Amino acid sequence: MYCIAQRFLAVLVLCLLLVACAAQSVDVGGGQSKTTNVTSTTPSLQATETGNAKDNGVCPIELKDIPTCLTPRTLRMAYGIQQLIDQGFTGKGQTVIDIVSFGSPTLKQDMEKFNQQFGLPPLDLQIISPLNVPEYDPRNDKRGWAAETTLDVQIIHAIAPDAKIVVLTSPVAEIQGTIGLPEFRQLNQYVIDHKLGSVVSQSWGASELTLQDEKGQQELQAWDTMLQQGTQQHGITYFSSSGDDGATDKANLMGTQVAHVPTTSFAAASPWITSVGGTSVRHVGNTFTEQAWNGSGGGFSRFYKTPSYQQGLSAEIQKQLKNRRGVPDVSGDADPYTGLAFYQNGAWSMAGGTSASAPLWAGIMAIANQMAGRPLGFINPALYKLGANPASYSQNFRDVTVGNNTNVAAGVQGYPAVPGWDSVTGLGTPKAEKLVPDLIRAMKEEAP
Repeated sequence: MYCIAQRFLAVLVLCLLLVACAAQSVDVGGGQSKTTNVTSTTPSLQATETGNAKDNGVCPIELKDIPTCLTPRTLRMAYGIQQLIDQGFTGKGQTVIDIVSFGSPTLKQDMEKFNQQFGLPPLDLQIISPLNVPEYDPRNDKRGWAAETTLDVQIIHAIAPDAKIVVLTSPVAEIQGTIGLPEFRQLNQYVIDHKLGSVVSQSWGASELTLQDEKGQQELQAWDTMLQQGTQQHGITYFSSSGDDGATDKANLMGTQVAHVPTTSFAAASPWITSVGGTSVRHVGNTFTEQAWNGSGGGFSRFYKTPSYQQGLSAEIQKQLKNRRGVPDVSGDADPYTGLAFYQNGAWSMAGGTSASAPLWAGIMAIANQMAGRPLGFINPALYKLGANPASYSQNFRDVTVGNNTNVAAGVQGYPAVPGWDSVTGLGTPKAEKLVPDLIRAMKEEAP
């Protein structure tokens, strides 16, 4: 899997080493989240920031020795989201669903601390554990999933502070192959059947190398049917992290070995998913620079053909695609050394991995749906349409052209970030103040 349990804890440790004694060690608790409903009336972000706490771009004192640490406001400014917030587009009236294993037993308390630190409004949060199946956690991943859940929710809330967030939890750990995938599919079907919301964020993945057998292919066919139903009939937008092993992924079912060949992962490789890769964001004041994060999952699917929306990419890119689905579609900050400050179970740390960039885009989508006054649904064709025209492309995306995703340890040559679409950062990162309204217009033009 590409959840925090296998990869984010690794970057978390690196981040904590960087902080050294300034930050406390993260002590993540275990235990399955029970079904709870916590609903609050959420005041606007602007009103909250006039109170005792305010996000002035300064990270908590535990992270003071890391100048690249981002606060919610700084992260929003990096991608033009703050301008939309200032206009009143805060995700109000929208619901984002985060699908994870186990959830976090400290999520409510962690959110209260996070909100207090940065002057954010209380979160309208609902945690649902609808599956009546035996618990399965062969790798003892609950601590990792708890941190993953907290990271996802805090990033979504930082970007779309007035959106409701529903955390759907599975009692089965998603690892590799079909382990955990049927249960996650059931949770996605639950979203459709119960009309929970129109934006789904998924910070996990299973290497395509572990899904080549008959059982794996049958599971992917079931997912394709469900995802097509969700996008085409119910207006749901799905975001998935592209992975953190660069141009490769895991080789075995327990996810303990990295493959020595290029590969991508599911669900990011699905043509019905908006796949989100990773970048590294640096800032001095209000000036931001960005390059590819070398862990950003990217490459070409061994299962899915080039979807129609990627067939308009240049002839040079078509030679790379070779009638395969290219991953990712877009990207966002995923470098643990340039991540958002997040709070989990008594300690501050920094978000990292494409576990961070997928919920970032989910938050932007909540804002887009609010501005549109309706669920925009399947956005990939419109994203690539906006990327096809040079003027439109430069207006809506930050084209990331530095870096690559070579996995040196695994000996897998990656792909360079180049002008236009590439297999590290996709179309690039959002200039949300332009992209959101332009995406809405492009979706209207695409509508029958």
